[in-house]
Amino acid sequence: MDVLAVYRETGALLEGHFLLRSGRHSPRFLQSTTVLQHPAHAEAIGEAIARLFAGERVDFVVGPAMGGVVLAFVTARALGARALFSEKDGAGGMFIREGLTVRPGDRFLAVEDVVTTGGSVRRAIAAAEAKGARLVGVGAIIDRSGGQAAFGVPFRALATLEFPTYAPEACPLCAAGVPLEEV
Repeated sequence: MDVLAVYRETGALLEGHFLLRSGRHSPRFLQSTTVLQHPAHAEAIGEAIARLFAGERVDFVVGPAMGGVVLAFVTARALGARALFSEKDGAGGMFIREGLTVRPGDRFLAVEDVVTTGGSVRRAIAAAEAKGARLVGVGAIIDRSGGQAAFGVPFRALATLEFPTYAPEACPLCAAGVPLEEV
C-alpha cells in the first residue's frame, strides 16, 4: 500500500508552517483524520498494519484518543481482536475507561497514526499496562521519528518519513515571517 499516495489523494499531506504537539515547527504536516474519515482508506490502512503483526496473538488493540480511535478499531477488526482507546486523564497521562475490557495478561498492540516522539502512544501503552496487559508491538501509519522511537517491542510502520522540524527559536520559517498554524 502506498500510504503517502493516499495522504496526497485526500489532501492530508499539508505544506506550510505548523506548530506540532511536541512544540517544534515543521514545513509539512500529515492530517490523518482527513484520510481516516474515508472508511475504505481506514480499513485498508488497518488491514495493512494488521499484516505487519500477523504472527502475534493480540487480544486487543489500543490507540490514544482521539486520533487513534478509528485506527485501533480498523486494525483490531483485521486482527479479530477487541478495539480500545485511552483518554487523557488531566494529569498528563491517560486512562482506559471503565467498560472497556482489559484482563491481566491480555496481549495488546498499540497503534498511532504518526509517531514523532512516541509520547501519545507511550501514554496509551502505560494505561493498558496499568491494568495488567502485556504490550507485544507498536504499529503506526507513519514513522517520522527518524528511527528514534523505541518501545522495547517491535515497532513497525507503513511508511517512514523524515520531515524537518525546528525548535521555535531556530525556525527558518519564523525568521522568514511565514504564518504559523497550530495543528
